[in-house]
Amino acid sequence: MVLANGWNMPVGVTDVSREIHSLHMTIFWICVVIGVIVFGAIFFSLFRYRHSRGHKAAHFHEHTAVEVVWTLIPLLILVAMAVPATATLKSMYDASDAELDVMITGQQWRWRYEYLGEDVAFLSNLATSREAIEGRQAKGEHYLLEVDEPLVLPTGRKVRLLLTSDDVVHSWWVPDLAVKQDAVPGFVNENWVEIDEPGVYRGQCAELCGRNHGFMPAVVRAVEPERFDAWLAERQAAASEAALGLDREWGMAELMEKGEAVYGTICASCHQPDGSGSPPAFPALAGNQALIDDRRRHIETVVNGVAGSAMPAFRGTLNAIELAAVITYERNAWGNDTGDVVQPSAIAERLAD
Repeated sequence: MVLANGWNMPVGVTDVSREIHSLHMTIFWICVVIGVIVFGAIFFSLFRYRHSRGHKAAHFHEHTAVEVVWTLIPLLILVAMAVPATATLKSMYDASDAELDVMITGQQWRWRYEYLGEDVAFLSNLATSREAIEGRQAKGEHYLLEVDEPLVLPTGRKVRLLLTSDDVVHSWWVPDLAVKQDAVPGFVNENWVEIDEPGVYRGQCAELCGRNHGFMPAVVRAVEPERFDAWLAERQAAASEAALGLDREWGMAELMEKGEAVYGTICASCHQPDGSGSPPAFPALAGNQALIDDRRRHIETVVNGVAGSAMPAFRGTLNAIELAAVITYERNAWGNDTGDVVQPSAIAERLAD
């Protein structure tokens, strides 16, 4: 992550981030002063009382006054640093009275954002192209720090962030917001943010979480409250429309189109864009006769994962339409050509079991 001016941590766009930066600079200058005094005394003594000028070392011990002084001064310095540090920590951990709650779930290797009580949830995936990653295309300004769906938050409102993980330990880190919080399986950690300025703020996973750890950016787009309310209403309407799609019959073409997009976003990083896989951890899907011949097993594998393997359950990650689409795509892409059409309604029934 590039720091402000290339040298220092960013000031940030929240009150807490500015408090942290101010505390950081205060402690920094205290340390500078201590360093100048201590090393100044050392170098002065080395030069002024050096052996070549005939000076000899003094021999003394158990000087009570000196011992009191060199104990009291560091104690006072620590107290002077602890007072502002404690005030800042109290601000950082006070997530009460939030106007919006967002659940952030780490998944290998993406983030899932759910606006609690608003019926809006989506995945946020790396948007940097595979060609750029492999050096076959020029790297953009935000290489490895761009996503298809950023977390959208309103400015001027306190937002509580609840963090957990579906698999391993992740860490959601956005420096401009002064938020760096671990996402731990089986636990829900808490943080909060109130953004002052509209803009796009970029971060990434800060906990080594597997082979694609470096491809797991966290991007926040802060907008004015009116624009956020309009965006939230649009997403709620889209979610309601998607729910209606469970009751109709989907055609092969539209499922294949949607499934290809889901596969490219979710599955291709492990099973490769051409379905060739990365054995033994990630088996090939192209020509995988075990899945081709057993549709039920294929559905079970995608929906519930495979215990003891790297294959996670996607029932909590993708909705019924997305699951049906990607299974249909896998059963008919790369020459598999089974002709199977898996309907979202069938997946919805499976999820309800």
